[in-house]
Amino acid sequence: MTISTERHREHFEFGIHTFGDVTKTPDGQRELSQPEVLRNVLAEATLADQVGIDVVGIGEHHRPDYAISAPDVVLAAVGAATERIKLISAVTVLSSDDPVRVYQRFATIDGLTGGRAEVSLGRGSFIESYPLFGYDLSDYEQLFEEKVELFAALRSEGSITWEGQTRAPLKAQEIFPKTDHEHGLPTWIAVGGTPNSVVRAARHGVGLELAIIGGAPGRFAPFVELYKRALAEFGQPEELRVASHSHGFVAETDQRAQEIFYPSWAESMAKLGKERGWGNGFPSFDQFQQEITHGALFVGSPETVAEKIVKTQKQLGITRFGLKYGNGSLAHEHMMEAIELYGTKVKPLVLDRLQG
Repeated sequence: MTISTERHREHFEFGIHTFGDVTKTPDGQRELSQPEVLRNVLAEATLADQVGIDVVGIGEHHRPDYAISAPDVVLAAVGAATERIKLISAVTVLSSDDPVRVYQRFATIDGLTGGRAEVSLGRGSFIESYPLFGYDLSDYEQLFEEKVELFAALRSEGSITWEGQTRAPLKAQEIFPKTDHEHGLPTWIAVGGTPNSVVRAARHGVGLELAIIGGAPGRFAPFVELYKRALAEFGQPEELRVASHSHGFVAETDQRAQEIFYPSWAESMAKLGKERGWGNGFPSFDQFQQEITHGALFVGSPETVAEKIVKTQKQLGITRFGLKYGNGSLAHEHMMEAIELYGTKVKPLVLDRLQG
């Protein structure tokens, strides 16, 4: 299935995403402290701005293997150190946060950076924030549904009256600061594989961000079709955008990219598999290569990664691609190399092929 979005191709954007994975030195002998990781993330985002990458996404976790628990604070620092790059959460775990405070924080970043802030709302791939902030996992669906509803209402930036079960009601109250955006903060809903979330994004008139972290990207085409149909049914603008996000890494050659990325990827997959009951072994190098060739990993030379982005764009009609460029213990120095190649080589290759 191929989805046509010819009118959007000239607006295609390139993003990088990071969760602030706690990394090691290139020789693997020392694990960095979380303060070191935070400073490295700032350096990575600053480089991304310099090499022409369009968007930086900062994720939220509350675990020892990640350094970023307050993505809005990191994005504010990135905004002060950069000139043009857009600043988005990747994602804001809205279920365990307060929509009013989230809106206020990102509207503040938006004002300070001349309109560069965006919000991606999700439930997150981990659940540690629920007990940390006193939420019951049995309310998982209700928390997200109600809080997205309130956040969507806040985007009007007018007087808000709202009532639900998950926070105190609002009665003809306004939220400050306002933004200079016509329709409030640019907002996306991140979807990992749930049709209900696709319809939710359309109902609230926000962008759809597909988290493609396993399997072939083309299998998400039915979600894009569902989103387009739902937009029409809810009377929402047809030009609302679709983005995708996947793990990947860029080096000068396919061989170098695979050799650098595989150890940290395999280690991360083994750890996650043990936590979630998938298995206890390291995925083989052959499995890794299969995920590159047929699955969701965008790993290789600039030409290889560009070709896969173009294929994904043609399959899904995306207007933004986000590369989750770090993975587990992968060293900061390697990530800087990947960011530079992504901005200076992958981006021009993709744009040239999309315009051809």
